Amino acid sequence: MDLTPARGTRDLLPSAVAVRDHVLARITEVYRRYGYQRIETPALENIERLQGGQGGENQKLIYQVLRRGLEPRVAAGTPLSELVDLGLRFDLTVPLSRFYGANRATLPQPFRSFQFGPVWRAERPAKGRYRQFYQCDIDVLGEPSVLAEVELIEATSAALAAAGLSGTTVRVSDRRFLSALAERSGVPAEGWDRLFITLDKLDKIGWAGVRTELSDRLGIDDATITRLQETITGLQGLDAAKLTDQLSAALPGLGDDVLTDLTTTAGSLAALPGLTWEFDPTLVRGMGYYTGQIFEVTHPASGGSVAGGGRYDQLVGRFLGTEVPACGFSIGFERIVDLLATAPARAAVAVLYEADTPIPSVLAIARELREGGRAVSPVRRSGKFGAQLSRLEEWGFTSFVHVRPGETGPERDLGDKAR
Repeated sequence: MDLTPARGTRDLLPSAVAVRDHVLARITEVYRRYGYQRIETPALENIERLQGGQGGENQKLIYQVLRRGLEPRVAAGTPLSELVDLGLRFDLTVPLSRFYGANRATLPQPFRSFQFGPVWRAERPAKGRYRQFYQCDIDVLGEPSVLAEVELIEATSAALAAAGLSGTTVRVSDRRFLSALAERSGVPAEGWDRLFITLDKLDKIGWAGVRTELSDRLGIDDATITRLQETITGLQGLDAAKLTDQLSAALPGLGDDVLTDLTTTAGSLAALPGLTWEFDPTLVRGMGYYTGQIFEVTHPASGGSVAGGGRYDQLVGRFLGTEVPACGFSIGFERIVDLLATAPARAAVAVLYEADTPIPSVLAIARELREGGRAVSPVRRSGKFGAQLSRLEEWGFTSFVHVRPGETGPERDLGDKAR
């Protein structure tokens, strides 16, 4: 029997889980200080909700669940929509929007939400890309101003630093800026979503690949593509202090609200000590539900962003029938864990007892040792003494107490090779 996990998934050993627990604990501690309250949403959602047109390319990666009670065979030509009624969530934002719509009357306003849980995407498995992985999200619902954007960036940057990740850069852009850019360049409105998806691949396929895709798949002429490229290239590396003036010059039709929001965000981020950020005109974000500012966190050792998010003012309204301002930030938990690799050592004691030692005595010793707050586990003596001590050290124990009938030896450090 094949005991390997399903392709694109993985088992996690205790040492790996220890790292994950450490990272989550540090992130959770920071988010709670900022007033975010943890909620949980189901892994399964109605398929119509997941396929509502706001998930971008991820809608093609949904794991769909067959209806209960289907016969072993179905008639040829039966549409898939008649066979499927549920799907596994591909992110935490769509479930949050439904949750808020259902519980708004009992929630504080604005509502600061914190979620941590698994999501599923039918990805092509590769290094760092899994079909089941964890996301760690914070969202502010009910706050219309860029206070939400700035707070999300500040809180997430603090959480990453607390987890041990330094040297990050925050990239900021705005979907409204991208729409104005597309309009000024002469791209038809019906082609904007496809344009944004293509621009999102710029860091992977370069301008040559982007130009080919825009020409071949969208039918955009060379002159329009050139205008796009020249405008975007000219806006890269902007001086944050001159951001509004330079954006106004590049896109004279850009709305005052967009410029005001970006100016406020820029000034607020500049006031945060130790934060490195930049305006990035190539930043798109793949989800179709973004309506305003968008942002990502990058790290030199990561091949992609380690966190990302933005404003999505229209998503919750699909469930309430009225627009609700909303903004969120999602940490790529798996990438953070891979970058950190190790967790701080824990104080773990093995109560190493001989087979003829009375069990009540063993448990009493373990209970007493736990009173100091350490992890303590009874382990039966077996095999050669030195070899067993080496195994205990490999398993994460830092010290041991040797217990014999009527006798308890002193606590000894497993790192002491003179034992």
